[in-house]
Amino acid sequence: MTEAIVTFQNVEKKYDESTVLKDVSFQLERGKFYTLLGPSGCGKTTILNLIAGFTEASSGNITIDNREVNNVPAYKRQVNTVFQDYALFPHMNVFDNVAFGLRMKKRPKKEIKEKVEEALGMVRLKEFSNRSIMGMSGGQKQRVAIARALVNEPEVLLLDEPLSALDLKLRTDMQYELSELQKRLGITFLFVTHDQEEALAMSDIIFVMKDGEIVQKGTPIDIYDEPLNRYVADFVGESNIVEGHMVKDYCVSFAGYEFACVDGGIPSDETVDIVIRPEDLEITSPKKGKFVAKVDTQLFRGVHYEIILYDQVGNEWMVHSTKKAVEGSTVGLDFSKESIHVMRRNESEEAFYKRLEQYFLDNEEG
Repeated sequence: MTEAIVTFQNVEKKYDESTVLKDVSFQLERGKFYTLLGPSGCGKTTILNLIAGFTEASSGNITIDNREVNNVPAYKRQVNTVFQDYALFPHMNVFDNVAFGLRMKKRPKKEIKEKVEEALGMVRLKEFSNRSIMGMSGGQKQRVAIARALVNEPEVLLLDEPLSALDLKLRTDMQYELSELQKRLGITFLFVTHDQEEALAMSDIIFVMKDGEIVQKGTPIDIYDEPLNRYVADFVGESNIVEGHMVKDYCVSFAGYEFACVDGGIPSDETVDIVIRPEDLEITSPKKGKFVAKVDTQLFRGVHYEIILYDQVGNEWMVHSTKKAVEGSTVGLDFSKESIHVMRRNESEEAFYKRLEQYFLDNEEG
């Protein structure tokens, strides 16, 4: 079993009468890329600040490398933070910015030179050591901030939305660079973002947050393909979410018809939410479709058309297709049973994964 480097046990954080974090518990294992994903104000940055030591928990226990750190000051923790605005010193050059922490610790000059050059080499900026910070691009500044954090050899690197100020192309490039750097160094990364595409692209494990709580934890594939509830399904990726009713195990009704599905363990006739991702729907002829729908509008998104349709009972459906549709036409919608994801309302994460596990056991036995 991989060793945990950071542990939260029933951690709460309150500011006056406002509770920002509510009984949060989780573990971060060594050498993995974790992401805290959620909207502004959900508690993501508060978790980072608690790990870094910039604020104290109101209750609960935090450990880093098996050491309780509730009362340990920030400068004594083996973690470093890369901030959204990078927090670089504009009057210093690249080398001096990266060397700042080591100089504060009064390290020998030779050691500082060796470590700074090594850190700049990691982020491919070794030849920029004498460059003024004011002459650096946004992506280069971000890499300087990462080098400054890495030079202190942290156990955990905390990244507080460091890509949010970059343009789309540079942001995508830096996603690849950060992911590759984390794999190469083997350091635990904890990344904060509200961008679900960013989280899906970079992470080993995602924590989806809402109102100071972690509502689902899983791999990007888990989170995308098996959302726990309507909030996760709606927040992570585009989703079609309609009301349905469970007929029996592996059979559900929605849009006026019954369909085979892969979900079981839900009482018959229970009202459920049905999720089908837009890319899992195929527009076909009315006779070939599982049900018919009328094309309302469509937008060209570059790699696909985003098509909005309405079925006979009034449900709205979004389809991502490489083929253009005819607005106002009646078409069929087709999909596989594996594309149907059934979500119980108010189901706990533990109960959800137990039910999922039972489905796989049943299929193995079958």
